[in-house]
Amino acid sequence: MRDPAIWGGIECTINRIGDSYYDQLEISGHYKRTGDLKIISTLGIKKLRYPILWEKHQPTEDTIPDFTWVTAQLEQLAALNITPIVGLIHHGSGPMFTSLEDPLFPVKLARYAGLVASKFPGIRYYTPVNEPLTTARFSGLYGHWYPHHATERNFFLLLVNQLKATILCMQSIRLYNPDAKLVQTEDLGYTHSSPILAYQADYENKRRLLTNDLLCGFVNRKHYFWQILLDNGIPEVDLNFFLINPCPPDIIGLNYYVTSERFLDHEDCDHPSDSLGNNGKQSYYDIASVRKGYYLGLSELIRMNWERYHIPVAVTECHINCTPDEQLRWIKEQWRATCKASRHGVNVVGFTLWSLLGAYDWDSLLTARRGSYENGVFRIESDRVMKTELYDHIRKLAISGDMPDVKDEEKGWWLTNT
Repeated sequence: MRDPAIWGGIECTINRIGDSYYDQLEISGHYKRTGDLKIISTLGIKKLRYPILWEKHQPTEDTIPDFTWVTAQLEQLAALNITPIVGLIHHGSGPMFTSLEDPLFPVKLARYAGLVASKFPGIRYYTPVNEPLTTARFSGLYGHWYPHHATERNFFLLLVNQLKATILCMQSIRLYNPDAKLVQTEDLGYTHSSPILAYQADYENKRRLLTNDLLCGFVNRKHYFWQILLDNGIPEVDLNFFLINPCPPDIIGLNYYVTSERFLDHEDCDHPSDSLGNNGKQSYYDIASVRKGYYLGLSELIRMNWERYHIPVAVTECHINCTPDEQLRWIKEQWRATCKASRHGVNVVGFTLWSLLGAYDWDSLLTARRGSYENGVFRIESDRVMKTELYDHIRKLAISGDMPDVKDEEKGWWLTNT
């Protein structure tokens, strides 16, 4: 089986904190520069996750979207022989005239999706809503992002609303392009725990599957979460919607970070105070599992996903904020893990270098606007896009499928406890 193709992606979040919006591409200057796509193309990638975000193009309900800028970008991608995977909302709550808890959010986003598809009927790949379960956690369970709720009831509401929107978006898009493909991204998480919290880890490992379980029409009366969803205020008519309108992804996008695997610890052990959580029965610390030496790894998690859904997969985000050497170690490790899964029979179609132009303020989960910048394959310096130490390695990977050795005798910091 051939190794996965190398894809790219630009960190493009537009999220809302209170009544303020934070647009990564505005902060980075991408909207004003004309040469970004050209320099990205020199890597040799053939697919690029690229935004036509709702908040940017339709800030008010009566706004007629102006697609002039994005038309030029898409024309440039076509000339560079790069296929876009278009996102419509990326960790956002929508424009000011709606929100993730708006009952009409799915209809409103689907209407916008129809406008995009009618303008660009040739677009084949879409991610209408990026990481809906992750966004629902940060916006509905932890309170970090708008609408800043912190209950499981609100988490389920926001998740269901985003997934209904995804299905309605694909229905609208396919009116203009019946061959349009859904690339559904989600964080590829897994939860470990101390023995006393095994029940909570098991619950979270079932819950993390809800994005694709709902889209695939798996959540019926026998599903673990059917009654839990009803008990948390999700109407049965909404659950039946997913059974009547299944919309399995054409590609399941798996986003994997050094913090994706979690460990629930009932003991303090000098864990940061902001990692303390509570499920109503017990308090515990929720930390990155690599800190405790627990690490299933990407290959095993890809295999588990494949065995559940048997849908082609792609790693749709691979990135770490660290030194160049550690970034290269992380990328190489995840590339090898992805290839291992592929060679063991999983249909893996892509491996995505994320945050090609870097990212801002993710060290605070976008809740503090300090201008804290992390490099990607490129860095932005004095409003210029510059190559970093990663560039030659990634270009070789995209062209030849291999990377030069990067001090392989040294472990990445995330493996020092394993």
